[in-house]
Amino acid sequence: MPDGPLAGVRVVELAGIGPGPFAVMLLADMGADVVRVDRVTGPGADYTPNPVIERGRRSIALDLKSDDGVAVLLDLVATADVLVESYRPGVAERLGFGPDVCLDRNPALVYGRLSAWGQDGPWAQVVGHDINYIGLTGALHAIGRAGERPVPPLNLVGDFGGAAASLAFGVVCALWESNGSGRGQVVDANVLESTAGLMGLIHGLRAEGRWTLERGANLLDTGAPFYDVYTCADGRWMAFGAVEERFFLNALDVLGLGDREDLRGSHKDRGRWPALREALVEAFATRTRDEWAAAFDGVESCVTPVLDLDEAVAHDQAVARDGYAPIAGTEYHQAVPAPRFSRSATPLPAPPPTPGADTTAVLEELGYAVDRVRALRDAGVVAGP
Repeated sequence: MPDGPLAGVRVVELAGIGPGPFAVMLLADMGADVVRVDRVTGPGADYTPNPVIERGRRSIALDLKSDDGVAVLLDLVATADVLVESYRPGVAERLGFGPDVCLDRNPALVYGRLSAWGQDGPWAQVVGHDINYIGLTGALHAIGRAGERPVPPLNLVGDFGGAAASLAFGVVCALWESNGSGRGQVVDANVLESTAGLMGLIHGLRAEGRWTLERGANLLDTGAPFYDVYTCADGRWMAFGAVEERFFLNALDVLGLGDREDLRGSHKDRGRWPALREALVEAFATRTRDEWAAAFDGVESCVTPVLDLDEAVAHDQAVARDGYAPIAGTEYHQAVPAPRFSRSATPLPAPPPTPGADTTAVLEELGYAVDRVRALRDAGVVAGP
């Protein structure tokens, strides 16, 4: 039995791509026992295995287009606390394991659904990816420099920071509620609404008259010269986030600009921003990134180096807290589970399973006899690795 605050919680995951697996990774990282249901025919053409976000599961391969396969799934559901699916709305119902069927089998089940736009509405069946979803929330429009196109922030904002986190949080909330009510329910998480929620600060600033629709003209979107990235002599970068007065003055001192009276207090005066930006550009260009990192080390300034993925793994703060662990079979690393708990240990979950690797073990846990397992294999209803 795994450790962690969710130890003892069983999750059935219907295999998918993108934010669904990441949401389930968050649950597995916290100790949930996750059984992923894979296809008997192998992954679809759009699927690429990921050694990080698929960690910490077991796998059973089922033919969910067959009555017997659905029957096995419902037997799994009967033993589970949570089911997670990220199909297009209506697919689970059409295949015979929608919320009504599953909750009839297990009234305490938390049925987690993750979709693009929500389970209903005129866009429910519209295809898309993260860039499309965040494009309809205003988030994509707000990210980028003045006079340039919006910049997609990887798929961190919609898929992961938005939808996956929203689903994982919703599942845990529903589990808590179920402890009191004894009843399950459906958790309808989607990328559109969760991304809109992430924009709460920006909507609040706009309501106060402190945010304009003009991209690259605001406090946090590179409009302010004291919240931007600057190029150093070696072509690498420093992140400059000296918003507060005392940090800003400390940063000017390190940059050799502390005696420039025209710059002192300029971070609060938009009329002086162009001169401030020019001075910062010129100053950072005089030393390499690592030289500036050393100069700012220990100074309260909110100025730090911009690290690449490999450098981030080796950073002294990450090393001191054992923040990364090797990805099995590779030379690369993955972040360890977060957050951390004072009593509930969250060790690094096991590597991802081969699809169907645990089919026999899971069926035996459900009480299936050896002959029954063999018959299901022979019929193609289940499959091994």
